[in-house]
Amino acid sequence: MALIVQKYGGTSVANPERIRNVARRVARYKAMGHQVVVVVSAMSGETNRLIGLAKEIMPDPDPRELDVMVSTGEQVTIGMTALALMELGIKAKSYTGTQVKILTDNAFNKARILNIDEHNLKSDLADGYVCVVAGFQGVDANGNITTLGRGGSDTTGVALAAALGADECQIYTDVDGVYTTDPRLVPEARRLDKITFEEMLELASQGSKVLQIRSVEFAGKYKVKLRVLSSFDEDGDGTLITFEEDSKDDSMEEPIISGIAFNRDEAKITILGVPDKPGIAYQILGPVADANIDVDMIIQNVGADGTTDFTFTVHKNEMNKALSLLRDKVQGHIQAREINGDDKIAKVSVVGVGMRSHVGIASQMFRTLAEEGINIQMISTSEIKIAVVIDEKYMELAVRVLHKAFELEAK
Repeated sequence: MALIVQKYGGTSVANPERIRNVARRVARYKAMGHQVVVVVSAMSGETNRLIGLAKEIMPDPDPRELDVMVSTGEQVTIGMTALALMELGIKAKSYTGTQVKILTDNAFNKARILNIDEHNLKSDLADGYVCVVAGFQGVDANGNITTLGRGGSDTTGVALAAALGADECQIYTDVDGVYTTDPRLVPEARRLDKITFEEMLELASQGSKVLQIRSVEFAGKYKVKLRVLSSFDEDGDGTLITFEEDSKDDSMEEPIISGIAFNRDEAKITILGVPDKPGIAYQILGPVADANIDVDMIIQNVGADGTTDFTFTVHKNEMNKALSLLRDKVQGHIQAREINGDDKIAKVSVVGVGMRSHVGIASQMFRTLAEEGINIQMISTSEIKIAVVIDEKYMELAVRVLHKAFELEAK
């Protein structure tokens, strides 16, 4: 008998019939003698609907009240899922994030999990219940409802698996695993049987939508065995996400590149004519961080006139907020000549642990893009990743040619 946490996304619970399908799948695991915790998202489109309602009342909704509203989507789904399990004769009990006591900080709309009180869940599991938990939500120290940000149900699932010491965390979605890139963009994309946590973390951080980055961080930190599966495929094995030392097989040569990730959701902010002196980066990015705006790529170019140009990327939705902040509080203080933003960019990344032992990956990537006339605006690297910012209109072309150049369609 194993303890399994299963997380089902919005498309998997989009309507009553799909919720019944989830219940039948859970029932099969229960019949095998397993203990099962089910984490569900809101029905597909429900969170967007609730956000839309909030914006009809207040164009820029108060974060605390917005969390109160959007958390109700998962509350509906846990009740329906528990009812569907009961209809099959299975003991089930639903839990909101508050009822479990998934303790978070008070960063409304993108809170981080601090602790999970697993005692009630363990007690119910021992009594034969299936525990159905609302994803995406928690509660802060003052009892306020919080949400974990888009894709937060993945994080809930993995965090619960860690807290409960689960044997496996299964993430059910509308795709049957992790692919070399988005098959809707590149039909030749291939499903990976397994991938390392490091690679999955890079792919998630660079724009892959299969898993939320924080869920992968949790899984890696707490050694949670993670598998991505399709809720519409009864027999598939999905993709196992494991540690590098466990991922080796008997093949003579491991693949150099595992996947191509892309992200349309970033914007570029450039501060021109900044004095080139110690502390200038902090004077720019400190207020941005204080405003809880995440920064991704950063470059700095020093000119001959003693000034520097400073460029960084943020989420597209936060570009205007960051620009306003910089112009109001930073530009005059640091005597910058100009501050501008560009939300017509895209980030494309190649990822693979094989980069550690192979040279020439960057040159092959840059040559491939150059041959298509695609200009590179920014570059970022790590041991197992090379990411570039390009004009948004070239993103799909870049993904296709890089996928072909690194022969990712072949096993």
